[in-house]
Amino acid sequence: MPKNNVRVLFLGDIVGPIGRRVVKYYLNYYKEKENIDFVIANGENATHGRGISFNHYNELINSGVDCLTSGNHFFENRDYLKDEYNFSSMIRPINFDEDCPLKGSEIFTLKDNTKIRVSNAIGRVFLNQAQYNPFYMLYNLTNEEDVIHIVDFHAEATAEKRVLSEYLDGKVSAVIGTHTHVQTNDAKLLKEGTFFLTDAGMNGEYDSVLGTIKDNSIYKTVTLMPAKFETNETGDGLLNGVILDIDKESKKVTSFKLLNEVILKEELYKNSL
Repeated sequence: MPKNNVRVLFLGDIVGPIGRRVVKYYLNYYKEKENIDFVIANGENATHGRGISFNHYNELINSGVDCLTSGNHFFENRDYLKDEYNFSSMIRPINFDEDCPLKGSEIFTLKDNTKIRVSNAIGRVFLNQAQYNPFYMLYNLTNEEDVIHIVDFHAEATAEKRVLSEYLDGKVSAVIGTHTHVQTNDAKLLKEGTFFLTDAGMNGEYDSVLGTIKDNSIYKTVTLMPAKFETNETGDGLLNGVILDIDKESKKVTSFKLLNEVILKEELYKNSL
């Protein structure tokens, strides 16, 4: 019997080599066990915590990610600008300038012809990279039928994320926040059926400051002196994300499960995944 639901995994910001390892570990062991049909992950911190290289893009796609989204660190790695590199499964904030490489929204078709649109937008509160209004640009994509629509809203302010979810309530399947690297405990189905989570969290080093080495962050914050944010190569990992069960007919989320797990270094690097 065909499944009535599509199971989508959304992973929060992937930070550095430990974050990439966490994603690879989880998908290697659990993608099939959890019957996950489609994987979305925010990859804007995948390369040393800032941007994503083509090599690391390929690493994550080969690990089992189907669509990568981005955010305010998009231009901190310039591989997007090189014609020889094909980032076909990655999108960037839709409200960047129209001349920016890549698309801000894309439709992916599963083997059973189920269509999933993934859109990425960047917030305007405390961030200064939005060329266009994310509310209007996302609303313009909501008149499609027979499409599951999941939005990654990469934004700083919790209120702005909630306002967008209410603005799109009933018009998209889910609005999930990224950027702050801290998973929030407010996952819910809104009045008209849209799933909302203020922030999916991060995939990176557990004993860190938002995925970066603690000492550098402490020095910069305490002294206001310049310090380079860096990521460790090995360490215990934190897995953050959410699994959504979405009805194929209504395009609504019927159930969800937050992922918030610590993966010890010994397990994470066992058998050199």
